[in-house]
Amino acid sequence: MKAIPPQMLRNPTHLLSLGFGSGLTPKAPGTFGTFAAIPFWFLLQLLPTSSYIAAVVAAFLLGIYLCGETAKVLGVHDHGGIVWDEFVGLWIALFLLPPGWLWLVLGVALFRLFDIWKPWPIRVLDAKVHGGLGIMIDDVLAGFYAFLVVQLLFVLL
Repeated sequence: MKAIPPQMLRNPTHLLSLGFGSGLTPKAPGTFGTFAAIPFWFLLQLLPTSSYIAAVVAAFLLGIYLCGETAKVLGVHDHGGIVWDEFVGLWIALFLLPPGWLWLVLGVALFRLFDIWKPWPIRVLDAKVHGGLGIMIDDVLAGFYAFLVVQLLFVLL
């Protein structure tokens, strides 16, 4: 994977797409990006449900631009250091999360599992959709999958 120069963080577009620097870690940048998204999720939880949804939709749309621009500069379609998609995917996974640390850990773990595993149709979209949308869409779907599993487990348990 191509190394990302830390100077890129001086540009607000890259600062966000690289997860405030969390994507610069040499190993597991997606996991570090996911962890970096958690404090922002705590803030999002303070919003009414409709505002939470609006913020996540806005972050998704902004992410299409941010991730696409950083990918162009790096010359790599979906560089591992681009982690804004992990931020948005996690916020989807943790939407309406039941109270308790166990649910938070489960939501994060399921999101990472689906993001890495890429079950159908995530893998297909990841391969066929390019640009900023292509970078964002697989994590958004992984977030939806994790959300559905967490909600189903909460109902069943």
